[in-house]
Amino acid sequence: MSTIPQNNSETVAHTPGRASSIGVWILQVVLAAIIASGGISKLAGDPVMVDMFADIGAGQWLRYLVGALEVAGGVGLLIPALAGLASLGLAALLTGAVITDQFVLEQSPWLPLALLVVAAVIARTRWSRTEAVVGTLFRR
Repeated sequence: MSTIPQNNSETVAHTPGRASSIGVWILQVVLAAIIASGGISKLAGDPVMVDMFADIGAGQWLRYLVGALEVAGGVGLLIPALAGLASLGLAALLTGAVITDQFVLEQSPWLPLALLVVAAVIARTRWSRTEAVVGTLFRR
């Protein structure tokens, strides 16, 4: 007698989890590339970035700080244990970018706002791992 494999709920239940995990990883890689490339252009002294931070009026030290934070956040998104924390940090940085674009530079905040939403989705999805990492840090 042969047995026919049944399509039970356990097999079906694992498929969406894996697909969503792959989707979040794709978001992480894309966001990391966008954010890190922006950070590199700030650190490299791209004239557009130098002019933008001159218009902000806080000094070029802010360009270096934001560039370094963006590169660190982009790298952090690619490290599984740090992805949640990195996305939280980038969400905070992008919140500042939205406010600066809207009220200081008086330009459209849609790009940093869209990136903020992506960072928030990643942070929410990776929340359990973020809690575990933070819990480990505070137990020491």
